[in-house]
Amino acid sequence: MRKGSSGLPADYASLLSDIKQRIRIAQTRAMLSVNAELIRLYWEIGGLIDNRQRHEGWGAGVIPRLARDLHNELPEEKGFSERNIKQMLAFYREYSNLPIVQQPVAQIETPVKVQQPVALLPEDLILSLPWGHHGILITKVKDLDTRKWYMQAAIVNGWSRNILVMQIESAVHKRQGQVVSNFSERLPPPDSDMVQQTLKDPYLFDFLTLEAGFHERELETGLIAHLEKFLLELGQGFAFVGRQYYLNVGEQDFYIDLLFYHLKLRCYVVIDLKRGDFKPEYAGKMNFYCSVVDDKLRHETDKPTIGLILCQQPNRILAEYALRGIDKPIGVSGFELTRALPETLQTSLPSIEQIEKELEDKHA
Repeated sequence: MRKGSSGLPADYASLLSDIKQRIRIAQTRAMLSVNAELIRLYWEIGGLIDNRQRHEGWGAGVIPRLARDLHNELPEEKGFSERNIKQMLAFYREYSNLPIVQQPVAQIETPVKVQQPVALLPEDLILSLPWGHHGILITKVKDLDTRKWYMQAAIVNGWSRNILVMQIESAVHKRQGQVVSNFSERLPPPDSDMVQQTLKDPYLFDFLTLEAGFHERELETGLIAHLEKFLLELGQGFAFVGRQYYLNVGEQDFYIDLLFYHLKLRCYVVIDLKRGDFKPEYAGKMNFYCSVVDDKLRHETDKPTIGLILCQQPNRILAEYALRGIDKPIGVSGFELTRALPETLQTSLPSIEQIEKELEDKHA
């Protein structure tokens, strides 16, 4: 047996790493199992209540009483508030024909008029999602195809409830993969599809408020000042490398607006910010940047650098023509942001002092 300088077997580090990985996998499986059992339990409870209401004429007033009695008899158990029990009932009714459990409750007669989400929302997908996410999705996303999209995205990206709400309200499912690009011509099929679905159009920078005549540097500064929100909007996998990233080519200085590395795509992503309409010459400039990054920064194991041109008005037709003769994989997307109020409107709004005085007068 070979030993290292520490006196331990030479492959000890590999053994330790393997054991840690197996522990993490087991912990993850345990968490998923607990979550699945909780979802099954809530579905069963919803089914029991629904059965009583439909067949025995129980009214909605039984739920508050049920919540109180459960709290009194099982004080150590959480999650059985009136609000949560109502969500269990709504959850069961939404997926009443889904074979989530095999116990007798699964044999409860379902209403004559039911939805048919079984093919769209497989059991394992529903059981993998945290309970709090289900309430949000049932309330905010009625279309089952769209709901399935958000379920999968929430699981893959690890979205919290707040982030899930934010993504739904921004209609990210309509924006994902809509970037104008030449990816299908410049990248092999598996990579081209993945890159296309990674990017959006438009990007929503509603966390920024800029004057109508803002400069591109102001936009850049604002995005970096809100880097966490910017990364959230870009999506999972983007790692910030630099702002105004310096390149020296042919004894001339060049600066990339924003440079990222995408951990899943395994490539650099160059972002060029443009105020106003897209212009064909932007594609040539981005092609140059991607070529230089490929030559100077790209590791031999990295995939080709991706370029993303962000304009206020992308003009899809112009962008499609401009990208046809470009060698590097480049996308063109729009962006939207919160505009500052016009001065004429600002002056017409009441000040805080005026609002306070108005309230005082009403209560006087």
